Amino acid sequence: MHSKFIDLSHKIEEDMPTFKGIEKPRIYPVLTHEASRQRYSGFAEFELTRVELTTSIGTYIDSPYHRHRDMEDISSIKLEDVILDGVLAKSRGKALFPESLEMEDKNLSGKAVLINTGWSRFWRSEEYFDHPFVTAELAEYFVEQNVRLVGIDTINIDNPEDLSRPAHTILLRNHIYIVENLNNLHLLYGKKFIFFAVPLKIRAAAFPVRAFAEIF
Repeated sequence: MHSKFIDLSHKIEEDMPTFKGIEKPRIYPVLTHEASRQRYSGFAEFELTRVELTTSIGTYIDSPYHRHRDMEDISSIKLEDVILDGVLAKSRGKALFPESLEMEDKNLSGKAVLINTGWSRFWRSEEYFDHPFVTAELAEYFVEQNVRLVGIDTINIDNPEDLSRPAHTILLRNHIYIVENLNNLHLLYGKKFIFFAVPLKIRAAAFPVRAFAEIF
């Protein structure tokens, strides 16, 4: 049986949505194909590309260090932390509590829970920034259920008006990774899948990932 893969990531582009006040990424060649031909005496050509970005951009993962300065950063992530059996959770409402989620699989222990709010459809619009969010009660529920990772299709798992950031605080304190700005979650309905969200091995608080699901 051949695996099927579903891409759950947004493309990183210079005009993409970012947090208010955060610069857009810059992507440009430091060596163009044309300029490189002389270096290779006309036998070959290459481009070398420079990317300048804030790491909390696109579809990205937060490490505990993002919220808690004495905890581990992105470089400490093990592959088994971010390649996990997945559970899709359909949400209703804006403030999300345990009772706000509908899940086909109730066994969440050791798994990645991906919350489909449907908000990815507003990508590139102002409405995208006025999004559903995980409450402290739901974050505590994920801790009690021994969840390993929580993903959501919004730019922020927290209520942007709550400066204490309870979802980030609770989840990351308990070594539960957070993936934000997911896409295409509706394609996972009724499917059993493994979720992948592997960042570069880099000393950073957060970093973009190529998030995807393997359907089986």
